[in-house]
Amino acid sequence: MDPTSITRERYKVRACIIQPPYSKDSSNSDEYFDYKIQQLDKCDETVDIIVLPEYSDVPCATATREETIFFHNKYINILLNKCIETAKRCNALVFVNALYEENNNFRNTTYVYNRKGALIGKYFKKHLPPLELNTLELDSDYTFEFSEPYVIEVDGLRYGFLTCYDFYFYESFANIARKNVDIIIGCSLQRSDSHAAIEIICRFLAYNTNAYVIRSSVSFNENSDICGASMVVSPYGEVLKNMEGKFGMEIVEFDPEDKHYKPAGFGNPDAPHYEYLEFGRKPWQYRPAGSAIIKNEYMLKYPRVCAHRGFSTIAPENSMPAFGAAIAMGAEEIEFDLWPTLDGEIVSCHDRNLERVSTGTGLITEHTLSELEKLDFGIKFGEKFKGLHIIKFEEILKKFSCHVIMNIHIKPLSYSEPYPENTMKKIIELIKRYDCEKYVYLMLETDMQIEQFKEYAPEISVCVGHLEDRPWEIVDRAIKFGCEKVQLYKPYFNQDMIDKAHANGIRCNVFWSDEPKETKEFLDMGIDTILTNDYNRISQVVKG
Repeated sequence: MDPTSITRERYKVRACIIQPPYSKDSSNSDEYFDYKIQQLDKCDETVDIIVLPEYSDVPCATATREETIFFHNKYINILLNKCIETAKRCNALVFVNALYEENNNFRNTTYVYNRKGALIGKYFKKHLPPLELNTLELDSDYTFEFSEPYVIEVDGLRYGFLTCYDFYFYESFANIARKNVDIIIGCSLQRSDSHAAIEIICRFLAYNTNAYVIRSSVSFNENSDICGASMVVSPYGEVLKNMEGKFGMEIVEFDPEDKHYKPAGFGNPDAPHYEYLEFGRKPWQYRPAGSAIIKNEYMLKYPRVCAHRGFSTIAPENSMPAFGAAIAMGAEEIEFDLWPTLDGEIVSCHDRNLERVSTGTGLITEHTLSELEKLDFGIKFGEKFKGLHIIKFEEILKKFSCHVIMNIHIKPLSYSEPYPENTMKKIIELIKRYDCEKYVYLMLETDMQIEQFKEYAPEISVCVGHLEDRPWEIVDRAIKFGCEKVQLYKPYFNQDMIDKAHANGIRCNVFWSDEPKETKEFLDMGIDTILTNDYNRISQVVKG
């Protein structure tokens, strides 16, 4: 026998994928949970790796958090004890997904047991779909923190992880590949994709990471083309086994050192596919990412502090220093104002008139961008800010997109006419270009313009602003137009208005407070967001 084949034989592993039945009827839970246990009992010492599906502690679909926790509590100890016993009996690694309680909340977790039955790792799912966030209310705070791909090394092999929804985020594949993983464990449900679609995803993953993908899922029906598709895929993109809808288990043998290498571009030495991609990678071409990204408008908790025109007590209002200072200190929101220039550019400045904030005269809307850029927008605040130029809306988005919630006051050019359509479209186009639809809301004043923006961009939240001739109607106007927020203007509001807004799912800003005592009073009334010029002082009250 060829001695090379003897050496390679030593590295072959046998992976067992378990695919149990699954149902929308939770009355089947005992039967389907027992099925999993029976499959584990069938495993023997010839297998090296055993992978079970996502939510192995919740055998059937559930509709509520309470129902999910009920089944978790009922089965979790039996499940984990069986996994420990199986790992010891088979001398195998066992990967099982179930809920894990952490800080009085639950996380979607893949447990890793070594051959002695010891828990050696826990992978927390990185991407939670609406069901897990809104219905199950799982802990998601950790998903907004910077983290490296989770990797465990056992017996010289490196294991990476993805769970169900994680499989859809192809941008993470390159980062996993950098960790030189040999095997990717995928505990899944994925109850809406076809077997063919899941194959495409898994083959793409394996090819791009140069790793074997072992995916375990559940099956609704052995004859269905939806759900199921537990499989093993090689780094060549070859499907070694796809269970499709079949119930039960399959064992697949492979050599984890048999990786796919190809020329890294014409005439270059062989390398993994991802190494070739690294030559040309340009992260700034992609969507905003990184450790500075915060939760979006719909997820970020209240109460909040909104830095009015930035941290405008220490730097010129509506300037990059003011915005940067507020964001660096932890402001959840910044507020700024937009105007169109004579030549159609969008710039940020509170006043339409130039005299108070710059060395210019006349109206912003009567000057071209190049004319405005010749003016000094810092000197009137202080000598040390001399030379600041007016900033374009795009500059704010380019620097701070997804790092802060932006309260964007679109200044009305007329209180009796629609907002200029071309300018409206340009503002929305910029927001979408910088992937900020969920990180902004538009503060609009007139009913006509609220209706206009709501119709054109219904996916972007609107905050109803103050009208001098109708100050007490602001909440009713928000209800009428289906707006998400109101920006109350002191002293034209009371407790009844706040209560009515909240009863209709509308959040309440208040403009403005720079005094701690007043801020506490507003918070006691139920105000959700305090606009302030003095971010440091007021944030200590709100966050204290």
